[in-house]
Amino acid sequence: MLKISPLLLALFAPLSSFAQTHTEAPASTATFRGVHFTGWAAGSTKARRRFVGDMKNGGFNAVVIALKDYDGQVFVRDVPLAVKTGAFANAIADLPLAVKDFKDNGIYTIARIAIFKDDHLARARPDLAVHFPDGRIWTNDKGTAWVDPYKKEIWDYAIDIASRAAAAGFDEIQFDYIRFPSDGKTRQCRYSRQDHSPATASAALRELLTLAGARLKPLGVKLSIDTFGLTTSVDDGMGIGQTLDRMADLVDYVSPMMYPSHYAHGEYGLRNPNRSPYETVHHGVADALERLGSRPGTLRPYLQDFSMGVRYTPAHVRAQILAAEELGVRGWILWNAQNHYSWSAIQAGPVVKLQEKR
Repeated sequence: MLKISPLLLALFAPLSSFAQTHTEAPASTATFRGVHFTGWAAGSTKARRRFVGDMKNGGFNAVVIALKDYDGQVFVRDVPLAVKTGAFANAIADLPLAVKDFKDNGIYTIARIAIFKDDHLARARPDLAVHFPDGRIWTNDKGTAWVDPYKKEIWDYAIDIASRAAAAGFDEIQFDYIRFPSDGKTRQCRYSRQDHSPATASAALRELLTLAGARLKPLGVKLSIDTFGLTTSVDDGMGIGQTLDRMADLVDYVSPMMYPSHYAHGEYGLRNPNRSPYETVHHGVADALERLGSRPGTLRPYLQDFSMGVRYTPAHVRAQILAAEELGVRGWILWNAQNHYSWSAIQAGPVVKLQEKR
């Protein structure tokens, strides 16, 4: 009879009931095991080399480095619009060297560039911002401004940053916040297109990706995007223009952000998805594969390695990895905004898969 350690059971004690299935197979067969690294941390030689050591010891082989975040700071030199608006921050003094440190250790490198959630640019260039009907700069519930996804000057800005990242040696460009605003009084958003609709929003994002592919692919880089987690399971663009299958046709990889803490209670029939990491990711990945035509190599979900409402441990992280790998998805990226990762998650040994009673 299988004995489960009291510690492992305690991790999930809040669940009202659960079914247990045991597996001995380590989650070590993935071909792409990634983690996200902030730009400020990447700029520290000491922190970067310690990170490389942790990655290699843990069995990770890919890193995503933020080169432009949603606050608008840009960590790439000599981008004209960043210089003109004061968005450049000298966080990574020698970007090619930082990339080389990872690549010399066999680590695949991805440059993450947030596009339309850009508080700095919206305030520095109000003509590029999303507005309220009265002309004021629109802000979300947290007071953050966005730039207008229909403005092609912003497309050029993102591609300019991306091209310089390619020149620095990155293997791949990943566009984040490639969407319309989602939180706050979005019905009061006013864009440069007066006929804004779900259809025009989706078309604009596809046009941007087409342009980015034409300009960046000749530079020898792959192209990927981040999307909302629920884009795997719905097909209405979610009011933000993100239609997973139509966008996936224009890039090499898609990374839905399948953080269990971000799913509403009741989603997928789960009372609390945050307490069911295996089942939540399993549902999302299964839906994604159906939507993508069973192309598991295209799908590289972001998985949760942080605590929000539930204390996440390596067991929680491993449960998500297992859910993806069991469906044939051999690539994933862990997210932690503070760069604190569960390095033992891949080789943590047996795991108990938990299913919350519906």
